[in-house]
Amino acid sequence: MTEPRKRVLLAKPRGYCAGVDRAVQTVEEALKLYGAPVYVRKQIVHNKHVVNTLEARGAIFVEENYEVPEGATVVFSAHGVAPEVHEQARERNLKAIDATCPLVTKVHHEAKRFAAEDYDILLIGHEGHEEVIGTSGEAPAHIQLVDGPDDVDNVVVRDPAKVVWLSQTTLSVDETMETVARLKTRLPLLQSPPSDDICYATSNRQHVIKEIAPDCDVVIVVGSTNSSNSVRLVEVALGAGARAGHLVDYASEIKDEWLEGATTVGVSSGASVPDDLVMEVLAHLASRGFGEVTEYTTAEERLTFSLPQELRRDMKAAAAAKAS
Repeated sequence: MTEPRKRVLLAKPRGYCAGVDRAVQTVEEALKLYGAPVYVRKQIVHNKHVVNTLEARGAIFVEENYEVPEGATVVFSAHGVAPEVHEQARERNLKAIDATCPLVTKVHHEAKRFAAEDYDILLIGHEGHEEVIGTSGEAPAHIQLVDGPDDVDNVVVRDPAKVVWLSQTTLSVDETMETVARLKTRLPLLQSPPSDDICYATSNRQHVIKEIAPDCDVVIVVGSTNSSNSVRLVEVALGAGARAGHLVDYASEIKDEWLEGATTVGVSSGASVPDDLVMEVLAHLASRGFGEVTEYTTAEERLTFSLPQELRRDMKAAAAAKAS
């Protein structure tokens, strides 16, 4: 009897998005330009491997600005910060470089605009997530969190005709739309954001996982447990028909029993995961008989973001000084 064919369906797009690439590069360039240590408030992106790698190069990760020595350089993470964090940095005379993803900054601008027009803002997101804390800080008196469809019944607004929803950029697209649908049954005049808040990379990664999941005995997503978009990928895979789904930081975490009886394994990675970690997973699977890899592509991503202006200005000045 012949062995059933074992194969891997590799999702594309996967891994680094433009905002993560920009944030990681910001810390790398800051270390080159200013020298170590460079302080980073919170994890620059939610990935254990990336944080460990940057620490080894001289980045020091802190939770709050008061842990940064006065006058030192601090980078704010890709998830965004509340205005009070900028104020704290000024008070401590810190050289602040804001690596907030431009797509998160867009949601901050929307929050400020709707608050200025005295709207109630329903922010769909996960309680305690750094991005939610940062966005809420833009207009705390106007924003209330809606943590998924089951939280809709707790919503209270002043004027049902002046209410808008915004969202965290890394949510499940389907769950967010379910939350919005439930909100609209209670608040028929609920307005939507001017453009989609869930970022293109989150949507793209969920879309391709949905496409391959029904054919997969198991889906392995490379990503960290505190990465919202990585956790969502496992949920989306299971919801779309994968028989099992697991989140791993490294190939070494894959358990042989996950692969027992499996013929098709799906592989993807969260938006803050370098692709060499995915290649290690593929090598691990190949060593267990899953050598046939088919890349399944549903979108091409070409978006890039320029580095923060504070950093670009200093890089330009340093280059000019070197040339003179």
